[in-house]
Formats: sequence, structure tokens, C-alpha cells
Amino acid sequence: MSRAGNSSTAPSPRPSILRSAPPSPGPEGWVLYDGSCGICRHWIQSRENLLRRHGFAIAPLQAGWVAERLHLQEDNLLQDVRLLLADGRQIQGPDVYRYLMKRVLWTYPLYLLSVAPIVRTAFDRAYRSFAAHRHQVSRACGVGARY
Repeated sequence: MSRAGNSSTAPSPRPSILRSAPPSPGPEGWVLYDGSCGICRHWIQSRENLLRRHGFAIAPLQAGWVAERLHLQEDNLLQDVRLLLADGRQIQGPDVYRYLMKRVLWTYPLYLLSVAPIVRTAFDRAYRSFAAHRHQVSRACGVGARY
């Protein structure tokens, strides 16, 4: 039983996501998402622990350090989910999902499907369609934006 005033169950404060310097990466890098998209934010935050266990930190694309690190203007920056690897390489769009699915044991079969020729085309088109309409989908689902 817990006693009143027990601080061990209090949630720990989250670091600011708008910091100007990047947080320390995991061994792999950062998954960068559109923080103004409610569904994107909800999806990535609900998988944050899984990503951290596999060596990835998360940050919104709107964080001050991201545009500087990626050398992108805002209009290009927010087009896709991005993966910034610790060695500086960048992956974007549906390839981010493939990269991550390949590294998680229970999603590896999905990765194999996503690289099959016909499924790859469908996967890429589904991603593009969602990316183009993500804000409308977020509003329709009642998932608010933070930015």
C-alpha cells in the first residue's frame, strides 16, 4: 500500500524539448518527429521506452538544435519524420520506419514485408499520403498539437 505523500510514485519532470543544444543521443541517434502533429507526437511518445531500449532518443523537429544540425530550412525540415544517426547520417520518411523495424525483433517480419517490391511501393505511398494529411488526421481524431 502507498502512503499519502509518498513521492516515489510522482512522475519525474521531463526535460525541455525546446533546448538549443541536442540532448545526448543513445548509441544510435535521434528519431525526429513533427511536434505540431498530434498523432505523430502521440505515436512517438507512446513508443519512447521501446526506442530508448534500442538506443534512440526522440525530439521534435521544432527543437532549436534540429534545424541547425540537419542544415535544413523549416519548409523542408517538417516534411518527413527523420532519423539522425550518431555518426551524422540522416534517414527520412518511410525509410525511418524500415530502419527501426529492422532493429526490433518482433517488428523484423514487418521490415521484411516493407522491403518486398510490391509492398514497398504500397508502404511508401501510404506513408506519403499520411504525411501529406497528418494534421487533418490529427484534428479528425481529436489529437491536439503542441506547437
